Amino acid sequence: MTQGLLSDRAELLHILTQVARDAGRVIMAIYATDFAVRGKQDESPVTEADEQAEQVIVTALRKLTPGVPVIAEEAVAAGHLERAGALFWLVDPLDGTREFVNRNGEFTVNIALIEDGAPVLGVVYAPAIDRLFAGAAGEGAFVVDDAGRRAIQTREVPAAGLTVVASRSHGDPQRIEDFLAGRKVAERRNAGSSLKICLVAAGEADLYPRFSRTMEWDIAAGDAVLRAAGGRLTDADGQLMRYGKPGLENADFLVWGR
Repeated sequence: MTQGLLSDRAELLHILTQVARDAGRVIMAIYATDFAVRGKQDESPVTEADEQAEQVIVTALRKLTPGVPVIAEEAVAAGHLERAGALFWLVDPLDGTREFVNRNGEFTVNIALIEDGAPVLGVVYAPAIDRLFAGAAGEGAFVVDDAGRRAIQTREVPAAGLTVVASRSHGDPQRIEDFLAGRKVAERRNAGSSLKICLVAAGEADLYPRFSRTMEWDIAAGDAVLRAAGGRLTDADGQLMRYGKPGLENADFLVWGR
């Protein structure tokens, strides 16, 4: 049963969109309260929403695909790291906790399936704005929002120039300025969480440079959507990002539409 489901990526995407929405409901229930914020060992914030949403997702994945390792952010922070194999899940139950704490709505649920180091399937759900992005290798990518469901793909850079999206809460502004020097930039947008990658995937932006620390679970789901939409997420040398690295930490990267 597990192998059949894993090979039917369209069906697996359908199921995972519901799992992401279930996690989103848990998050939004806590978002409506005066929730407490704690600090992890790396000084990043964590809330009850991170932990409860992760429990929803991990429980569902273990039932769907028993035997497939699940690497989830809060479990890793608590010292529980499953060994990544050729096939494994990467989960960030609440990407953009700072956005959650600041109540700006730009946080997401991220679920990705990794096969041989590549993200082959991903779902990114922003519950506060009810916008869901999903994609899989061989299946294309789509968005579901208040306009319904529609296919998405990256775009050619407009003649007016690049739309560049950057992090609202992280990053090195001077390095970004240096990187963009000499490039034709028409517009700059700020956004939180992996929504930045999804904006490029949806053809709403063209470039997202990231020159600060990220972990694999931060970007894997968005990368899966991006690849399915025709884009690429590369390191500084132009190599596609690989997953399952020792330590699970990413190098600086660039998200390109075309």
